[in-house]
Amino acid sequence: MTRATTGRTVVVVGGGYGGAAVAKALDAETDVVLVEPKDAFEHAAGSLRALVRPDWAENIFFPYDRLLARGEVVRQRVASADPDGVTLADGRRIAADYLVLATGSGYPFPAKADADDASEALARLRATHDELAGAERVLVTGAGPVGLELAGEIKAVWPEKTVVVVDPATELLPGFEPELRADLHGQLAGLGVELRLGVGLAEQPPGEPGRAKTFTVGTTAGDEISADIWFRCHGVRANGDYLADGRITTRTPQGRVPVTERLTVQGHEHVYALGDLTDLAEAKMALYATQHAAVVAENILAQVRGERQNAVHRPSPVPSVLLPLGPEGGVGQFPSPDEPGVPTVVPAQVVAQYKGADLGIGRFEELFGRPGATD
Repeated sequence: MTRATTGRTVVVVGGGYGGAAVAKALDAETDVVLVEPKDAFEHAAGSLRALVRPDWAENIFFPYDRLLARGEVVRQRVASADPDGVTLADGRRIAADYLVLATGSGYPFPAKADADDASEALARLRATHDELAGAERVLVTGAGPVGLELAGEIKAVWPEKTVVVVDPATELLPGFEPELRADLHGQLAGLGVELRLGVGLAEQPPGEPGRAKTFTVGTTAGDEISADIWFRCHGVRANGDYLADGRITTRTPQGRVPVTERLTVQGHEHVYALGDLTDLAEAKMALYATQHAAVVAENILAQVRGERQNAVHRPSPVPSVLLPLGPEGGVGQFPSPDEPGVPTVVPAQVVAQYKGADLGIGRFEELFGRPGATD
């Protein structure tokens, strides 16, 4: 195995929010190879809207063919990685001067697609929509941001449906401002979402999530819940199996990669990690992945130019969230622009402006060079 000879070859593993952004940022001045098994970027923040609005669903997929002007996109899965490059599942070897680990995390469908072909992912979303459309009672397990957003999307399209959200946790969004949490409770109640906190299920509902099948299941509270379909909205996992041999790093028990403030993998000056794969003490959000991408791109360009790596990322002590409840509702919190250590809670109108109304589709139209999406 030999290192690339150009001195400017960057292999980016994973074409999600962070990987696509860093590849784009490096394309003009380096030789970028983006390795990604999917044929299109999935804007996962729009997946729940795509489930309830199948006519809109194709807007969340962006083919990679216009992402890079100079670089190359290799549609393949990485089997293993080491400080000198990657070995693909088909046995090919790609050497690297700089390596960026950006494989993100996995999450149960429908929050993230479980197919590598966009056409298959679309078909799955539309089939699940049909199952959901015929259900009168919906059970959502998990009252985190994904579960609550799904409940809001369902109610926005089918206000008459019964939606029950259960979670063993006793409070919503712990660590966020009381004002935000009170507003969230009020909006959920206004939508008619039945929230069961501190309640678990005695057993998993029968049948697959997202498939219509009427059932009744017992709870740890001693009662029963009946529903016609259910969705699992918990169980995030880091996508880092290709690092299992430890040639680059020893992952944390959660499968994440230890990084420095410059986002280099600890022990390596030319290997970076970003996004959900990192062990940084912050929420795993697309917003942070794109912030990481800017830091990584700046540092790699500095190295290519023979300069110091000066860009750093330090997690904010203020947790952030943009949680839409349909196109017009939702809650949000950010660090104050004037006092970064102080949280600012934003109203539903601001959430709709920045995310809820179009779920940020416009930003990706530009990144991937695709004509504007339809409403």
